[in-house]
Amino acid sequence: PHNHKGTLFLSLSPPPLPQVNVCWPVGSVQLPRFTLLESGSLLVSPSHLSDAGTYTCWPATPEPGVSMFSARTRITKPPVDQSVIKGTKAVMSCGVTHDPSVSVRYVWEKSGSVVDVSTSPRLRLDPDGTLHLSQTWSGDIGTYTCRVTSVGGNDSRSAHLRVRQLPHAPEIPSAALSQVEKRAINLTWAQAFDGNSPLIRYILEVSENNAPWTVLLANIEPEWTGVTFRLCAVNDVGRDSSARRTDRLSLPEEPPSAPPQTVIASGRTNQSIMIQWQPPPESHQNGPLQGYIIRYCLSGLPVDCQMKNITRPDQNNLLLEDLIIWTNYEMEVAAYNRAGRGTYSHKVTEWTLQGVPTVPPGNVQAEPFNSSTVRLTWSAPSPQFINGINQGYKLLAWEAGQEEDVTMVTVRPNFQDSVHVGYVTGLKKFTEYYISVLCFTTPGDGPRSPPHRLRTHEDKPGAVGHLSFTEILDTSLKVSWKDPNEKNGVLTGYRISWEEFNRTNTRVTHYLPNLTQEYRVTGLTALTTYTIQVAGMTSKGQGQLSSSTISSGVPPEMPGPPTNIAISNIGPRSVALQFKPGYDGKTSISRWQVEAQIGIIGENEEWVMVHQLPNEPDARSLEVLDLNPYTSYRFRMRQVNIVGTSPPSQPSRKIQTLQAPPDISPYNVTLRTASETSLWLRWVPLPEWEYNGDQELVGYRVQYSRETSKEGVLSHVISDRLEREFTIEDLEEWTEYEVRVQAINGLGSGPWSQPVQGRTRESVPSCGPTNVSAFATTSSSILVRWGEVPQTDRNGLILGYKVVYKDRGSDSVPQYWEVEGNTSHSVQLSGLGKYVLYEIQVLAFTRIGDGRSSRPSILERTLDDVPGPPVGILFPEVRTGSVRLIWQPPAQPNGIILAYQITHRRNTSNSNAATVDVLSPSARQYTASGLKPESVYVFRLTAQTRKGWGEAAEALVVTTEKRARPQPASRPTVPQEDVQARSVMLSWEPGSDGLSPVRYYTVQYRELPDSNWTVHSASVNHEASSYIVDSLKPFTSYQFRVKATNDIGDSEYSQESEAVTTLQDGKDIMEMRLTDSVALQTRFPKPFSNLPPAEKQINGVLLGFRVRYRELQYDRLRSFTIRTINSPASNWAELTGEPNNSFCVSPPTDLSKHKRYEIRLSVYNAVGEGPTSTPQEVFVGEAAPPQSVTIQSSTATQLDVTWSPPPLDSQNGDIQGYKIYFWEFQLQNETERLRTMFLPELGVKIKNLTGYTTYMISVAAFNAAGDGPRSPPTRGRTQQAAPSRPSFLHFSELTTTSVNMSWGEPGQANGIIEGYRLVYEPCTPVDGVSKIVTVDVKGSTPLWMKIKDLADGVTYNFRIRAKTLTYGPEVEANITTGPGEGEPFISRYGTALTLHWTSGDPGRAPITRYVIEARPSDEGLWDILIKDIPKEVTSYTLNLDMLREGVTYDFRVIGVNDYGYGSPSAPSPSISAQKVSPFYEEWWFLVVIALVGLIFILLLVFILIIRGQSKKYTKKADSVFIPQLKPLFLLVRPQGSDSEYEVDQNRGGQQKTHSFVNHYISDPTYYNSWRRQQKGVSRPPAYGYTQPEPLHPQPLQPGLFLHAAALLPRGFSSFV
Repeated sequence: PHNHKGTLFLSLSPPPLPQVNVCWPVGSVQLPRFTLLESGSLLVSPSHLSDAGTYTCWPATPEPGVSMFSARTRITKPPVDQSVIKGTKAVMSCGVTHDPSVSVRYVWEKSGSVVDVSTSPRLRLDPDGTLHLSQTWSGDIGTYTCRVTSVGGNDSRSAHLRVRQLPHAPEIPSAALSQVEKRAINLTWAQAFDGNSPLIRYILEVSENNAPWTVLLANIEPEWTGVTFRLCAVNDVGRDSSARRTDRLSLPEEPPSAPPQTVIASGRTNQSIMIQWQPPPESHQNGPLQGYIIRYCLSGLPVDCQMKNITRPDQNNLLLEDLIIWTNYEMEVAAYNRAGRGTYSHKVTEWTLQGVPTVPPGNVQAEPFNSSTVRLTWSAPSPQFINGINQGYKLLAWEAGQEEDVTMVTVRPNFQDSVHVGYVTGLKKFTEYYISVLCFTTPGDGPRSPPHRLRTHEDKPGAVGHLSFTEILDTSLKVSWKDPNEKNGVLTGYRISWEEFNRTNTRVTHYLPNLTQEYRVTGLTALTTYTIQVAGMTSKGQGQLSSSTISSGVPPEMPGPPTNIAISNIGPRSVALQFKPGYDGKTSISRWQVEAQIGIIGENEEWVMVHQLPNEPDARSLEVLDLNPYTSYRFRMRQVNIVGTSPPSQPSRKIQTLQAPPDISPYNVTLRTASETSLWLRWVPLPEWEYNGDQELVGYRVQYSRETSKEGVLSHVISDRLEREFTIEDLEEWTEYEVRVQAINGLGSGPWSQPVQGRTRESVPSCGPTNVSAFATTSSSILVRWGEVPQTDRNGLILGYKVVYKDRGSDSVPQYWEVEGNTSHSVQLSGLGKYVLYEIQVLAFTRIGDGRSSRPSILERTLDDVPGPPVGILFPEVRTGSVRLIWQPPAQPNGIILAYQITHRRNTSNSNAATVDVLSPSARQYTASGLKPESVYVFRLTAQTRKGWGEAAEALVVTTEKRARPQPASRPTVPQEDVQARSVMLSWEPGSDGLSPVRYYTVQYRELPDSNWTVHSASVNHEASSYIVDSLKPFTSYQFRVKATNDIGDSEYSQESEAVTTLQDGKDIMEMRLTDSVALQTRFPKPFSNLPPAEKQINGVLLGFRVRYRELQYDRLRSFTIRTINSPASNWAELTGEPNNSFCVSPPTDLSKHKRYEIRLSVYNAVGEGPTSTPQEVFVGEAAPPQSVTIQSSTATQLDVTWSPPPLDSQNGDIQGYKIYFWEFQLQNETERLRTMFLPELGVKIKNLTGYTTYMISVAAFNAAGDGPRSPPTRGRTQQAAPSRPSFLHFSELTTTSVNMSWGEPGQANGIIEGYRLVYEPCTPVDGVSKIVTVDVKGSTPLWMKIKDLADGVTYNFRIRAKTLTYGPEVEANITTGPGEGEPFISRYGTALTLHWTSGDPGRAPITRYVIEARPSDEGLWDILIKDIPKEVTSYTLNLDMLREGVTYDFRVIGVNDYGYGSPSAPSPSISAQKVSPFYEEWWFLVVIALVGLIFILLLVFILIIRGQSKKYTKKADSVFIPQLKPLFLLVRPQGSDSEYEVDQNRGGQQKTHSFVNHYISDPTYYNSWRRQQKGVSRPPAYGYTQPEPLHPQPLQPGLFLHAAALLPRGFSSFV
């Protein structure tokens, strides 16, 4: 029996047999606390003290009425031993057989302890006793017992549960190089926990150079203990994932185990081959590569190989030079490192390009075949000397002394026959030639064979020359001739014959020796027409006849011109002319000549011979061929007989040939690189005579396509006929294009030019690499892989890749990891933040720069790790017995924070007891209590991730309430040895911490002289007394200061440090930028400019710049070759210079012509050199300025300019033409114009210029590379010409009889102004007379004149023009004089008169004043009486004292404005200037006086009548008429009066009639042409304007000449 927590259990052992009842004598089984179990045991629960005693159990037979159990309770399906995998489910069965009437109770025990299924959700007990365990783990391992209890019996069974898991990694792996075997490593380790399952094997992994882990051995027996780098154990559960690494172990270098890859070769020239390759795979390089060995030799021949050593591992191409022409070579490449040379690559074979043959054909034989053909035979040269593929032979023939004029015949090769035969035709007859043969290949011609000298066979001669007749008599004449121009052999004599015209039966023939060139023909019939023929003779027979007709006794004469020329059948290139022959000169016409004016038609234009028709004397029409389409022509003809050529006929009408498509293509087509996406195409435009159509429709069509593909051909039409260049845009970068040009007009297109090739400039890749992926390998590294950049997006030669990565959760600047070379497509990014999500892209770069990054960005997080220390530990509350601690999470959590652990203890050496608390990950504060007062405690705080506990952060605290802010630190010092270009190290001494330990320091800096203070770091370690301040600017002065911070607050800042100047730096100097495309020349260097770096980026004192340049040689394979200028061992040539204000660099002068160069610029200071600028490509070769520019003044509007081309050694290419710049002197910006001329013109006529103007002219040559420099300006001046019209004609002070006229100088003088000619006349005759007046003004001044003697109310036409050498155009204007409307009203009061008037039309300006004029009624001269009357006044009072008493006056009023005098009003009624009558004027007195006066008047009238009759006869006797006096010029001197009227003192106040003579003399500035007045018509009096002051005669300008005689009307003479 035993007792367990108040329960008494009395067991029966052994249990009773079945069917046996068990009885306990006490009889207490009927008590509630007593239970009889099925096994017969007695259970007392709860037990009491009174239950103590002896219990006896005995079997008893059943009594009547008591039931018996049918079966004993027992376990029939016991649990069995199991082995399950960790995390899976285990099922422990416990099957029981029992009496149905008995209830069964199950109890599970593990290692003696009851399993309570209610304590864990992982455990479950079924009603049938089955125990379920889910998510098994190592804690579930043990022996499980199932106990069954019932009244029918008890039973128990046990089983063992084993939980298997992954094995642990081998412990303490250690690697060491094998001392026995190369490339072997001995690895040892200790066996670790097997995961409750026997180990099956080990797996060995290796990582080379931080590459991903790869399996090296996958089945190592568990008993092994060596060789690997990372070990993983494997059991039946699986493989351990947390393998242990060995320390990094470097194998010794070995020669590369693999050859270079992708070895290709291509012939470049006939003596060079370009070989290219890629490095061996990185896994087979076995160490850093040092270079390559290229081995090459003749293919198939037992000869020694030659070697080339390349010492630069990044070079992947080589140009093998000095090879044998047209020879097949074998080439191999091997890489080497410090351990030695690796294996050679497979052999590649390539031929050098073809060369020209080096020997001429052999056994050359030449012989004449006929008079114009030579037959040649020869044998082919040996194939070994052809140096290529035989393309054929050239048969050459040339006359002695004319080596440049070679006749050539090409013969295709004949490989079947050993002897080749060829013929040279078209040779001159009976002429000595040199004959030679050469063989040629595609690159060019081989040497000529030794020339053979021979002569072609004889033939019949040509016509004799200059057949003529002299000494022509009735029965005889003399015939003369000259040797034939084409003798075609040795002349043996001449044949002469004659016959009567059209009567062959009268022919007489004579043969003459070869020296005879004249013969007298006799026996002729007088006045008979004969046909005479002469021909030369050789051994081959009679030559061509020369014949002419002649009449005996009639000498031939010069022919007359043809007449009646008509034109028909006009086509693009031909016309038909019909004509009537002119006088034949009594002999036959031997030739017809057609001359034409082409293009420009005019009387003074040149006539050109365009056609001749010989030996057709009866022709009446002919066809003129080879004309230019769409060109103006005018024809004339001449006829030629034996005497000579006739005068030209009358010109035909002007015609224009029809249009036709252009015949030629633009020539000298060149193509240059303009940019990454454009090409610059240039050509020479068609000359005007090649347009063949309307010039407005002439243009060009440009067609371009990729050279490697004829698909996608594009074209562009240029409508400007004068255009000579075009930039082809929107092309692909770094692509070869083929371009050609054709001319077009309104009728169609001309032929295409020869195609030219060009490549666009290299650019940056327009797309990133494809298939970018990233895989985190450790907590601080990521493996990045990528593919190729698409071919179409590379835009150049890929030099490498850059991996761009940044922390996605921050705004930091992206970082770059550069991978050199274009063969590596993976990289391990190391040094990354732990458990950080990175945004990763990859870009490719060329020599131009970086391309676009890959899209989209790849996101990858580094693996987690133990965290860093928590930060920001502070103790805001400190008591003598407790403190409160706060903190922030670690700056580098390196994973997900799972918990914090805080440990604190007293800071004493003998204190070992520490208090440890674990807090939740969200906790940010902690309170520690039970501390001792006035003690120092150390608190350690650490964080935990799933990788474990991280680094701890420690902080001290003093349990006191007497805390204060810390004292400032000492003044920071900066030792000079700790000063760098971008960093300095500060040192200081801490101040008192105020019984509160310093938590951190803050460092500030400022840039001198004026910058504000800036925080550099606010988290400097509290234990630090020095700190490195970085990210400073080089060569800059700074000051620094420090402050401390504890739990209470901040200290004051320390004193400022002394000024510290950082050192200069060179490696990070910002780059310079080229401002424009650089144009270099080899002889005339053109400086190029650049933009210097900003001053803040110089990082010191700028000492100078370096220019690096190299020649670019493009190839067609896949890239371009870079060859330096000075030596093959160097990539760049350098040019160093000092900086200046303009930052201009003069390029080197030793460059090669017609080459493309790449240029980079950089600057440097005392420390070093900055990065180079973006490369610029330039093409070397510019035209030099023309020489000897001369100017000849041809006319007033034309200058003739001529020049000489630049010297040949300075032309730098083929000159395409010239540009002539001309402008007016000192007005270049406003008047500069351009004229373009193309070869071969070396002169130009510049027309439509301004007369007598100085022009400056400069000439520049241009070629395919562009425009050359201009020549120095040359001065020239056009001749004088007629001036332009005066700029204006203005009238002022207009009155009824006069006007003041002024004019302006001509806008274009076109010479020296000698004077002006003024002509005026009335528009309609005045009194029947039309008077035209001409005045010549000498000199350029004055520019005004007073015109008088005008008639009132008449419109006059004024014309004036200027004169230089001749008169220019005139300017004209009309002006009208006329009477005013209305008349003044006069009222009289005593001794005063008052005039009243009303205002009239003010004209073009307001009236400013009025003028009153008066005149005696019996005189015709008006005089100003009152002037300057205000404009507001309309009446004026006159005192009679101003007038002569007793005289009758007329008055009128004139308005005046800014333009002058207006028209006067009509005269007022006459009024006497008599004062008020005296008393004796009473009527009675007046009657008496009247009577007396009447008598007196009658007497006076009688006397006057008598006197007047006698005076009339006296005047007639005194008048004299001089009709013949005609003065041509009259010099007028300033004298006389302006008045047209004079008062005869002898005749009182009578009005004198107008006298022609008096008028002429009174106004000597004019010479008038007069017409007779009609009788009975009197001329109205003219108005004269004078001042009221005493009249002074107005002098005329001296030096005025009057041209009188030329202006007189017909029928009249000149009078004086």
